[in-house]
Amino acid sequence: MRGVWRVEAVRAAEDALLRTDPAGALMRRAAAGLANRCCRVLDGVYGARVLLLIGAGNNGGDALYAGARLTRRGARVDALLLVPDRAHAGGLAALRAAGGRAHPADAARLAGADLVLDGIVGIGGTGALRPAAAELASAAAESGAVRVAVDIPSGVSADTGAVTGTAFRAGLTVTFGCLKPGLVTYPGRAHAGVVDVVDIGLRPHLGEPTASVPDIHDVADWLPRPGPLDDKYTRGVVGVASGSADYSGAALLSVGGAVRGFAGMVRYAGQAGDAVRARWPEAVVTDGGPATAGRAQAWVVGPGLGTDARAAKVVREVLACDLPVLVDADGLTILARHPEWVRDRQAETLLTPHDREFARLAGAVGEDRIEATRRAAADLGATILLKGESTVISSPQGAVTVDMSGTAWLATAGSGDVLSGLAGSLLATGLSAPQAAAAGAFLHGLAGRLASRGGPISAADVLDALPEVARTVLGSGDQGGMAVSRA
Repeated sequence: MRGVWRVEAVRAAEDALLRTDPAGALMRRAAAGLANRCCRVLDGVYGARVLLLIGAGNNGGDALYAGARLTRRGARVDALLLVPDRAHAGGLAALRAAGGRAHPADAARLAGADLVLDGIVGIGGTGALRPAAAELASAAAESGAVRVAVDIPSGVSADTGAVTGTAFRAGLTVTFGCLKPGLVTYPGRAHAGVVDVVDIGLRPHLGEPTASVPDIHDVADWLPRPGPLDDKYTRGVVGVASGSADYSGAALLSVGGAVRGFAGMVRYAGQAGDAVRARWPEAVVTDGGPATAGRAQAWVVGPGLGTDARAAKVVREVLACDLPVLVDADGLTILARHPEWVRDRQAETLLTPHDREFARLAGAVGEDRIEATRRAAADLGATILLKGESTVISSPQGAVTVDMSGTAWLATAGSGDVLSGLAGSLLATGLSAPQAAAAGAFLHGLAGRLASRGGPISAADVLDALPEVARTVLGSGDQGGMAVSRA
């Protein structure tokens, strides 16, 4: 797991280091790592034209010291100073001593740049960029240059990922010490590009992270593997109560996600039995309700179920059992009218809303997706999986994971039904609700990427990609779903 820390924790860790390190050592380490990453992305450093966008404070100082290093390696480096009398004095002196130049900010100077380094605002920045800074950020996006952000793209809230107005759009963000929430949640993540974490010695002083990002090794460790004495029952049986006369497709997709998941058997209890029998002969179909479906270790309820009295009765019946239950789609709409059905449960519950469903359950998500998900999980006593290109998962106890494996192409009808069946199958194998949610989201995200390859997909495409993705995660363990590297 890779930790994610808020600004307050990062500042406290920096202060602890500053009390023991020689003066300026922390900034020199950051600048060295930053310059090294800039060299990697340039097509040759010697003669390259590098523009530094410099605001007031230490973020600009990091960029200036890095610019001095690039100058000594033969780059032509110019700093554009947004607030000339408040630029970092030591960094500016180092740049000039190395042969770099400084100018008042002028967006026209970005024309012809090979690399633009964003040192306007650091992790302490909040709210919209000032007009002159926003103009530079926009000009950088149109310049055709390689764009590198220092610690966090300017205009992105480090604690929430919120963007107000214009923000710097980086192809690479070189962040210092650790990940920040704004780099892993949207819309900040969309501005960050590839995130490269440079170790500057903070980790021993950071304390517990706000959230964690699982990688393929974590997911591979969680996933169940059948042993030689296992049978379909010992591997777990998942019940699926989904679909209706109007929405039989939701039943096919949720049952399909379960069949291609990790449980040994799928039982279907719903109104789309004939369609399920025809498409998924492996599933055991009952014509009665969940109570007569037979033994199961976990249930999925809600996709395509409808929201009438009949559907509400099904949701209530499933939630009344003493087994882990995943609730999705129409089940969440019903649950928003009866939150006590979840709060009163003793067994684990996993809720998988998108933003609008979340709003009906727990109020608007707002800018801070991590805190909103944590708050809802604590209130409802359930694990919450808040869908999105960055999926945020919180346990009732407040442990948060962020999944970054997905793609925006997964925003297509039925994709969530596949996820519900897949995650429900993992619940049936005995995984905890937070693990089932995180592993399901990871596999689902990678399946979306595999099916998409940068283009439109259907939910059925995601379903078809699941077996290959599962084999990759189980077998290789040497690739991750997140574009993050560590020094």
